Amino acid sequence: MNSVKSLVWVCVVLSLGVLLTGCAKPPDAEREAAKKAMESALSAGADKYAKADLEPASKNWESAESQMKEKKYKEAKEGYINAKAGFEKAAAAVAAGKKAVADQASASLTALQGAWKNLEVKAKKVEKKLKDKKEAWMTDAKAISEGLGKAKEMIANDPVGAKAKLDEMKALVERWNNTFKEMTAPAAKSAPTPKKKK
Repeated sequence: MNSVKSLVWVCVVLSLGVLLTGCAKPPDAEREAAKKAMESALSAGADKYAKADLEPASKNWESAESQMKEKKYKEAKEGYINAKAGFEKAAAAVAAGKKAVADQASASLTALQGAWKNLEVKAKKVEKKLKDKKEAWMTDAKAISEGLGKAKEMIANDPVGAKAKLDEMKALVERWNNTFKEMTAPAAKSAPTPKKKK
């Protein structure tokens, strides 16, 4: 009789153990909260202006998703909590990141405007030498002038786009600067031919 009672106890304890481990719930609330935080961070522009904070949060998210698939709910819950905190940190860093990029773009714009004025002066000096390049110069000069105006307008709302636009304009300015240098460089004198000895 005692062995039957012992056997029943063992079965009850094992059943409870299986039931308790099998009843762990997926962390759906934490997952949803992390997902909302991620969407909020991305819509704020964290992918452009707070990449350093966004990357670890994204890794926590991916890890938690993987753990969910493996039914490691405790680890997944922790991952989602960490991901949510990371996404919130990234969203909060967007304003500072955007300002930093805007400041860089403004500095680039100022420098490029100065380089553009210098280039226009050089263009006037070599105007007669332009000949077959005159049409290309006129097209690029218009593009540079318009591009600088467009970049200036973009700095407040899209500093990353403004920076990219300024990089394009800088490349054009540098190309024409080199072209004008070549045009104004003195022609290299050919070395005198040695006289033959008699």
